[in-house]
Amino acid sequence: MGLGAFKVLGASWALHRAGGAPQRLVTATDGNHGRAVARLGRLRGVPVEVYVPRGVHPAAAAAIAAEGARVIRVDGDYDAAVARARSAGPLLVQDTAWPGYEEIPGRIVEGYATLFAEIDAQLAAAGAAPAGLVVVPVGVGSLAQAAVTHYRSGPAGAPRPALLAVEPDTAACVLASLTAGEPTTVRTGLTAMAGLNCGTPSALAWPYLRGGLDAAVTVTDAEAAAAARELAGRGIDAGPCGAASLAAWRAAPEVAGPGSVVLLNTEGTLA
Repeated sequence: MGLGAFKVLGASWALHRAGGAPQRLVTATDGNHGRAVARLGRLRGVPVEVYVPRGVHPAAAAAIAAEGARVIRVDGDYDAAVARARSAGPLLVQDTAWPGYEEIPGRIVEGYATLFAEIDAQLAAAGAAPAGLVVVPVGVGSLAQAAVTHYRSGPAGAPRPALLAVEPDTAACVLASLTAGEPTTVRTGLTAMAGLNCGTPSALAWPYLRGGLDAAVTVTDAEAAAAARELAGRGIDAGPCGAASLAAWRAAPEVAGPGSVVLLNTEGTLA
């Protein structure tokens, strides 16, 4: 849809399955998810309110507003923006879950799963080996949940690549949760990887991440920027979040098993 990010895969499927004719859509975002919801609202002729936390790049907020959405800035982190959106209603389209709010986040994960079916098909069409390592940028963990669901739920004998999660070193809630053995909220800082700047794992994603990830690493803004430059030199457009996958592979090459290395480039550079 010309948005340069994977988020619309989930938001579009969730709205399709929600049915009905909502009078207003509400969400919180670090950037790409909010723009996806805003675009879908514009296509449906439905007003959209998007809550954005402190530190979101002005260009990202402007891109959301350009879709016709009302952008509401929150003087707080991503969790604070989600809290504001939760109280705004009526149809909250959020890509993180908590007890009592799981249906729409679950549909979003289903939408993300199409990405992995396409990866399998494209590797086969290229004559490449099946995935031996898949590197997944992680914010609240919904995309990683889709990866675990896809690669850990196949028939016996299906490829089971290693799954490596990558987060900013300033917002490593999944790594902290895996270390603690339970969902853990961390205090986040500013990062160029704004789409990954999340302090609490999704309640829906957590059991999948705990049981399905093989490893998790953090990368710095400098490492993500260097990876983005390397990808650009190869003709690949990647924003900091998308380039984090390459930075993670550089940091932990020993995680890869036999087969193809799949780096998920989840966003391009801001227009």
